[in-house]
Amino acid sequence: MGESGSPARFQLLGPVRLLDGDRPVAVGGPGVRGLLALLALKVDKVVALDEIIDALWGHDPPATARTIVHGNVSHLRRVLRDIQGDHPRGARILTAPPGYQLTVEPGRIDVHRARSLLERASAEEPEKASELLAEALALWRGPTLAGVPSSVRAPELEDLRLAVHGARVDADLELGRHAELIVELSPLVRANPLAERTAGQLMRALYHAGRRGDALELYRTVSRATLRTLGVEPGAELRWLHERVLNDDLPVKVVVEPKAEAAPVQQLPPAVPNLAGREADLAWLDELAERAEAGETAVGVVTGTAGIGKSSLVVWWAHRAGRRFPDGILFASLRGFDPHHPPLEPADLLTQFLLGLGVPAEGVPERVHERIALYRSMIAGRRMLVILDNARSAEQVRPLLPPGSRSMTLVTSRSRLDGLAVSNAAKVRVLGTLAPGDAVRLIEELAGPAGFDLNHALARLCGYLPLALRIAGARLAASAQWSAQELVDELGNERTRLAALDVEGPDDGVRAAFDVSFRGLPAEVANTFLRLGVVQVVSAGSQLTAAIGGISVAEARRHLRVLAAHNLLAETGRDSFVPHDLVRLFLRELAENELDEADREDVLSRSVRFYQAVADRARRKMLRIVDPLDFTGVLSDARTPPIGSFDEAQDWFTAEWENLIEVLEAARAAGRHDDVWRLARVAHTYRAVYPLLDEWRRLVEIGLEAAERSGDVLGQCWMLISRCAIALTFELPQGCLADAERAMELATAIGDNRLMISANIHLGSALTLLGRYDEAIRTLRWAVEETDRTGDLELRGQALNNCAEAEKRAGRFIEAIGHQVASLEIDRTLGDESYVVVSLNNLAELSMRIGELAAAERYVWEAVDLTISRRFVLQEGVLRLTLGRVLRAGSDVDGAREQFAIALKILSDANPKLAGLVRAELTDLGEGP
Repeated sequence: MGESGSPARFQLLGPVRLLDGDRPVAVGGPGVRGLLALLALKVDKVVALDEIIDALWGHDPPATARTIVHGNVSHLRRVLRDIQGDHPRGARILTAPPGYQLTVEPGRIDVHRARSLLERASAEEPEKASELLAEALALWRGPTLAGVPSSVRAPELEDLRLAVHGARVDADLELGRHAELIVELSPLVRANPLAERTAGQLMRALYHAGRRGDALELYRTVSRATLRTLGVEPGAELRWLHERVLNDDLPVKVVVEPKAEAAPVQQLPPAVPNLAGREADLAWLDELAERAEAGETAVGVVTGTAGIGKSSLVVWWAHRAGRRFPDGILFASLRGFDPHHPPLEPADLLTQFLLGLGVPAEGVPERVHERIALYRSMIAGRRMLVILDNARSAEQVRPLLPPGSRSMTLVTSRSRLDGLAVSNAAKVRVLGTLAPGDAVRLIEELAGPAGFDLNHALARLCGYLPLALRIAGARLAASAQWSAQELVDELGNERTRLAALDVEGPDDGVRAAFDVSFRGLPAEVANTFLRLGVVQVVSAGSQLTAAIGGISVAEARRHLRVLAAHNLLAETGRDSFVPHDLVRLFLRELAENELDEADREDVLSRSVRFYQAVADRARRKMLRIVDPLDFTGVLSDARTPPIGSFDEAQDWFTAEWENLIEVLEAARAAGRHDDVWRLARVAHTYRAVYPLLDEWRRLVEIGLEAAERSGDVLGQCWMLISRCAIALTFELPQGCLADAERAMELATAIGDNRLMISANIHLGSALTLLGRYDEAIRTLRWAVEETDRTGDLELRGQALNNCAEAEKRAGRFIEAIGHQVASLEIDRTLGDESYVVVSLNNLAELSMRIGELAAAERYVWEAVDLTISRRFVLQEGVLRLTLGRVLRAGSDVDGAREQFAIALKILSDANPKLAGLVRAELTDLGEGP
């Protein structure tokens, strides 16, 4: 249950989410979220089951659609019960023929809260109405109903947003906030000149701001658009408004705010026409401004990597929020990362601010401390906004901070300026890249639509980085429409991507922006950064950095934190530092150009040794090891992550898998074939425990190719066994027998008895997969006898398990149970939980075959609990299938249906072949209530 014990909340105005307090709760995939949205849109009303199916699947629902909805409703009920307990006002999903009904206080659903705020605002004075409507607009967090099937539509939500926005603009017009509205509405009308209400509001704002000519020109633009698109004149209301403006007699009803005797200083540069996304960042700036209005210290640092849009965000927000600061806005570019000029000194910046505040040139003191004193005395007690753009360091900023608590300071910098957080209680906001939809809108704002797929591809290739997106949009705007595909092709090549994002000026492209940040690094940190670029790691931790840099772990951690402070890396988790995709490409270019071949070879050797050693240590915590490879002594313990348990091994492999593959590919490209197959083999264990077909197959194919190129017979044999294991796991018979037979030939040629036994076990399993059960059983029983003779527990447990599987498929259930129980005993002795799950599942199936349903259910539930605790996702799907069959055999049809539905969700992507079996089981059950 949530800590507050309050009922759940529902968000539909953006990504569909269920909240426990302020904490999002995972509810499942698009289908579950779509069901949640359908019920929440019609809160306290019955939504028919047929209506739900039509909304989720359109005209082509699957045969099991009703079953899936029943299962999803049960799942949502469990989720709500988990977070609310028995709270008397908690949300509930009731079965109410002909469908389901969500009962909850409407105010806990953002859509209904927005409607309520709109209704309340209609009865309020303009000032209060504007506040209520702004609160309502803040409920929209992006495209509505995001994350649900595209067939789930609610066009009324866009109508609601337009109504709220229009009412808020009307209130602001009455309050005389014309300048702010011009900035806000101009890009909206440019994007959609057919929106006559918004166009009329902008005409009013322009007219009352003294820009009558612009208001008339706007009408002509809208009139041309409506004639061209709709073939009619604008509506009567807009024509009336045009006539009033033309005659210069537009009535005005405004609440005029008192003006200061002298015009306040306004040093803001122009804002970008439109700001894509950034709703959460704008809300953070609003909260900081509220702190200033409440008399609290309000210093904000907006930081992020080069090109992320720090200045654009702050300037755009300042234009919108100018009315909060009646005494003016000071703005200065501190040139902290200008490649051609040194950062401005505080003394020069103080002079700039004093002149802006009205001090005559001759009145500016010569001494810096006197300038600081005069500056602070002039702004003390004022409600001002001070923007310090592109700062280099905290020392450059401190003399410029206002002394009072009513003003607000915003600093933008590529560095985090942690010192300001310590000395001045600054709040830090790290900007991330844009959401995909916002990135596409930014491109389209500059270049217009070029096709959904093309613009989404461009946005992805630009890494959703605003600077890159603006360059791509500008290139498209300057070229014919057909060039969009060419630009996608150019950006699609990693070797030409950064060049494609350069512009004519030498310092305005993406590469130049990153280079300025790199050149400002301390020499030893820059060297560490370069070495990370050799193998293109996706993320870097302190142990890996220490290993490839030949430095201590403590020093590596310090270097990584400096890089994060300069926003060349992002600290995404404990000891996990990740570069932006474009930074990775820039870093690769740097490493190739600034490190000699010997240094690059040294980094690659160190990387390979690191991953061989740590992967070997990790795999020994996860599964019995049957191959002879042993790298556990290659690295010192000081540079090896502590891996003392199954969970730690799993977490390490999960976190480092992409890096491991990058190192594998780099070693492959360098022709280090022996290193490649050995690394592929030790990494194979992780995919054997957590099978993902495409990733596992890619890994093994790389390893097998390397073993063949090196001529290493031992490597070829083990990699063939690995490929055979993939086929057995996913029941892919093609080539499996040939691999097993070839491995057997190689093992015999080597004369390695243990390798022969392992190859023989896989040969027997391949025969089982092909339905040649008698041959399979003979082969596997030989392996059982041989391991009994040698006392090899690891291989004996594997041989017993595979022999039991062959006997089960041949219908020899009693013999199979005996072998499977013996295998389970060895699995438990060796602590091989992945094999324990397999053995328990087989025992459950065998017990069901002989009519021992209670034992079968006991075995399978024990295995399910283990898969959940160990996150064996694919294995859980297999077990849910078995459990459904056991429950159906015991006439528990509802329980069986629920387990099959869960299995189908898991297996649809993980193992399509098994998913087909689950669908068949659901079809056999028919449609339930």
